[in-house]
Amino acid sequence: MKRRLLLVLFTALVVTTYGQSFKPKQLREATVDQLHTAMRAGKLTAVQLVQLYLDRIEAYDKQGPFINALIMVNPKALTEARRLDSLYKATGTFVGPLHGIPVIVKDNYNTADMPTTNGTLAMKTSIPPRDAFVIKRIRDAGAIIIAKSNLAEFATSGHFSVSSILPGYSRNPYDTRRTTAGSSGGTAAAVAADFGTIGLGTDTGSSIRGPSSHQSLVGFRPTLGLVSRDGIAPLAMTNDTGGPICRTVEDAVRLLDVIAGQDEADTVTQRSKGNSPVSYRQFLDKNGLKGARIGVFRQLVTPKNADPQVYALFNKALDELRMAGAIVIDSVRVPELDTINKSFDTIPQLRRDFNVYLANLGPNAPHKSLRSIIKSRQFHPSIEKTLLDADADTLSPEAHKGWAKNMALRARLRQLLLRAMDSTGVDALVYPSFSYPPRLIGDLNTPSGTNNNALSPPTGFPAFTVPMGFTYNDLPAGLQFFGRPFSEPTLVRLCYAYEQATHHRHPPATTPVLPKNKRKMATM
Repeated sequence: MKRRLLLVLFTALVVTTYGQSFKPKQLREATVDQLHTAMRAGKLTAVQLVQLYLDRIEAYDKQGPFINALIMVNPKALTEARRLDSLYKATGTFVGPLHGIPVIVKDNYNTADMPTTNGTLAMKTSIPPRDAFVIKRIRDAGAIIIAKSNLAEFATSGHFSVSSILPGYSRNPYDTRRTTAGSSGGTAAAVAADFGTIGLGTDTGSSIRGPSSHQSLVGFRPTLGLVSRDGIAPLAMTNDTGGPICRTVEDAVRLLDVIAGQDEADTVTQRSKGNSPVSYRQFLDKNGLKGARIGVFRQLVTPKNADPQVYALFNKALDELRMAGAIVIDSVRVPELDTINKSFDTIPQLRRDFNVYLANLGPNAPHKSLRSIIKSRQFHPSIEKTLLDADADTLSPEAHKGWAKNMALRARLRQLLLRAMDSTGVDALVYPSFSYPPRLIGDLNTPSGTNNNALSPPTGFPAFTVPMGFTYNDLPAGLQFFGRPFSEPTLVRLCYAYEQATHHRHPPATTPVLPKNKRKMATM
């Protein structure tokens, strides 16, 4: 009788905590800090938090607005949440800075307890032998992987996110007729729709900043070498990097703090030695634009190459920067930019880099080579030519005649950009992440307007995008801050100050707070 009474009281306590202390409406746009505050106050557990997100995923991802952002929901997410709750109950302290925080992970990051498909049906059963370096970092920090997200298959497109692992495109929660951009469109759509607190994407040409811009999110493409690529399915290792996709600058910084750092398995991270502070959070200064010198890079946005509403919004953003105390230098130019970008030779790196990735998956990998995947025919038709061309080019990338020329062009572009920034004394350059709004799904004819691949990928310099507002009533646009190598502290300061001065982001109307009859009580 006594045990039954205790069980009734315990159940009542769970219902009270879940139903009254932390309400689903509080989950909307909730930040890491807000969730941790609720946990410390005893108003929220990791189990309850995960269940709240699972309810939203069930209601909105494959039904309702059918965002179609997720490849797989982690079947062990609640189990991991229970483990973290038990540790917190026993010790009274969090295991790390992301304790109990559900993360959306792009499905090209290796996860040892779930398949890593790279968006391709051929890799549906591929369970890597170990976590990617970044995944280990976030798990050690207490994060819970709640789901693996859809991507443009093989991360090959910055224009949309469609794969052979899911039927149909991932859809933009601000207008489900429109694209999420790519290739990290699934992560961005899921974070925008509140399927998780924070997200991880990858960026080769556009793939963190494009989807972030199209979903009114913050996206960090860090300096090449700041974040390890070990255990991330590659596309082109000269450009590939991982980074945060989040709803706020502060949350992106919290995630960057965890994932940045040297890794012996990725030698490019040796560049970060001495270039990474203990924490980037110290640079979150709401007054950070006061006296800052911001260079306007109008070569990437003119009345001729931009949608009129995006162009007007960008000019409004410049006024907002001025109002926040910035000195706006209009404009900074690199006269050789167009010539350089048109002079690069196309040299596929996929065959070499992906075959190395497959070899590291061990004896249980479903395929041992890119050619084997091609023979399987288990991939989306849209990437067939890309795969065939990559596999037909049997030379190592460095053996191509154009390789040395490309490296020289990259070095020249770095030199010219630094010279332009130094001569004008600017802290960063700004331009719209996209000079056109999100395309309708299936539209490959109108301009995409992406500016993401012009400066940062060929130089390896960092570029962050933050919400700039909306065009055509509710189509998001992003403002990009481009900086010198390892100038993340400066970019954090500028982006945070702009965000705090404007607060442009609002959640999408297609994925509202769940009504009571759509929610489940968390199981303890």
